[in-house]
Amino acid sequence: MSEENKNNECEQIKELGGGKIKGSGLNIYCLSIVGQIEGHTNLPSDTKTTKYEHVIPKLVEVEQEEAIDGLLILLNTVGGDVEAGLAIAEMIASMKKPTVSIVLGGGHSIGVPLAVSADKSFIVPSATMTVHPIRTGGLVIGVHQTFEYLSKVQEQICDFVHKHSKISADDFMRIMLETENIANDVGTVLFGEEAVECGLIDAVGGLGDAVETLREMKIGS
Repeated sequence: MSEENKNNECEQIKELGGGKIKGSGLNIYCLSIVGQIEGHTNLPSDTKTTKYEHVIPKLVEVEQEEAIDGLLILLNTVGGDVEAGLAIAEMIASMKKPTVSIVLGGGHSIGVPLAVSADKSFIVPSATMTVHPIRTGGLVIGVHQTFEYLSKVQEQICDFVHKHSKISADDFMRIMLETENIANDVGTVLFGEEAVECGLIDAVGGLGDAVETLREMKIGS
């Protein structure tokens, strides 16, 4: 690899949190979704963010580049912009290339649909996922239309998660609206095995399991 290519890959890792990984007959793109997912509003400079305007064109590139066999998504996010997160999840779910996700530290809030958007999802035993109703900040017009809009967006998220995982829509809504699980909020915190038991995530596993799954997907394609 030339010095210029090495510098370009280092810059991609620095700016996008991802890069191409080559070896053993399997070329994958590793995408990290960490911190807060930044959407239409810039977050403070001291906040770790994943910017959707960076991720979306990168997903297009991964889908189009023949040299890439699959996409590995590493998730450790507290959530963030709902529309941006759901847009990324929809793009991942629509990809023809094999996709695998791993929830590491956490896959909270809008990180939940991102985790289930892949063809196969894993979660490490120590990771957590927080499922809760949509929250909004800033100025809100407290009228019926606003609440109707938020309710419809919440239904879209519920429907997306149900379609891309093994959990039923009713069960997902139930754990989302649980009032006895979190001390100061509505929702449910799921640990690694719990997320698998309820059907939200496919399996408990780590990096080796994810890479092996991508390898099997490549062979089977």
